[in-house]
Amino acid sequence: MPRLENGDRLTRTEFERRYAATSEKFKAELIEGIVYVASPVRAKNHGRPHAYIMGWLIAYVAATPGVDIADNSTVQLDLDTEPQPDALLRIELEFGGKSRITEDDYIEGSPELVLEIAASSASVDMNTKLNAYRRNGVQEYLVWQVYENQIAWFCLQEGEYIRLQLDETGMIRSRVFPGLWLAVDALLRGNLAIVLTNLQAGLATSEHGEFVDRLSRK
Repeated sequence: MPRLENGDRLTRTEFERRYAATSEKFKAELIEGIVYVASPVRAKNHGRPHAYIMGWLIAYVAATPGVDIADNSTVQLDLDTEPQPDALLRIELEFGGKSRITEDDYIEGSPELVLEIAASSASVDMNTKLNAYRRNGVQEYLVWQVYENQIAWFCLQEGEYIRLQLDETGMIRSRVFPGLWLAVDALLRGNLAIVLTNLQAGLATSEHGEFVDRLSRK
């Protein structure tokens, strides 16, 4: 069976068939019908930012029943797109979400929030992937552009992504997940104490409490 190569144009069925025949350490994604094979993961430019993002998201999920988290999990978006985002948050199907876990343990449908750590993959994450996520109705998309030392957070509005801006306190606040506050400068400096302190402030708001109540009623 031919191995997956960068630039291969495949159906999702053929992509999955070839992917299943590769080693467990191999990572590739299908974006708009084109195969992208991942480069080796470096510590400071990917591993550490990824760990920071996961710590922030885990703290949110722990306080928000009905919201699920995944790390590097395959997402079956459509017939041409099967990414493996660095992280995601999804409202579970029984709580009103749009995605589900399939019998073979993949995510099918559009998670509410997808996050990517973009170093060598920045051009793909900010263009091809962005369009695929937008087209499939992913409500929010966050990209940490490591080399540029900046975070871009997009929100779907009338079929297009608009970029969320920092508020007067230097934070970005999710429009889909109330209470999910991100102190951007603190995260870029690696100051997790400030990041988590600000998140706790978001979790203490009435908006987050109402969101949890709304999910529980579903």
